[in-house]
Amino acid sequence: MAPKTVRKLLADTLEDLSEQDLQKFRHQLVDRRGEPRVRLRRVEGKDFLVLTDVLVSTFTEKGAVPVAVEVLRDIDCNQDAERLEEEVAKQSSGSSDVSAARASCGANDGSGKAEGGCSEKHFVDKHKCQLISRVSNVGPILDELLEKNVIQQETYDKIRALATSQEKMRELFSTSLKASETCKDIFYEILKKNEPYLVDDLQRQ
Repeated sequence: MAPKTVRKLLADTLEDLSEQDLQKFRHQLVDRRGEPRVRLRRVEGKDFLVLTDVLVSTFTEKGAVPVAVEVLRDIDCNQDAERLEEEVAKQSSGSSDVSAARASCGANDGSGKAEGGCSEKHFVDKHKCQLISRVSNVGPILDELLEKNVIQQETYDKIRALATSQEKMRELFSTSLKASETCKDIFYEILKKNEPYLVDDLQRQ
């Protein structure tokens, strides 16, 4: 069976929502603080297929899934959010559509082709030890992870209370970053913004 596209997975998830939850999804999507913003007139009264098109056209296939998961969690459709994450992670192994952070073994030679016998590994997992030891400014990263619902307030407070950056990063890896590939994708995007030189250095290795 051919793998489902991101667009299909999004459409299936939204189709499964009740009309009440779909209405909540529309309004929460419009109300979310992140950029780019979605205008109410684009989604008001629209069905799940139009909503899927709006998500993909606004955020791209790569960015649409984290946004959809964020909105689903905001409206307490947590099981739907988890199922979407799991399906995307399952379908996208070996695909760059969902996360450019999933680095292939052959990336370092400039060919973009993985060598035989190599399996793909997410950037976050591949460089776990160095990220724990080298990420110094953890605060802003935690703030964005909280805002995007990758971590919850209780976890945020617990990690912030730890004494060193290394302890904070280690706790982050042992909890929230084990949840799903989508959480790792979001973390990777936040890392690129807050630690661009570190990410660039690790990508060259």
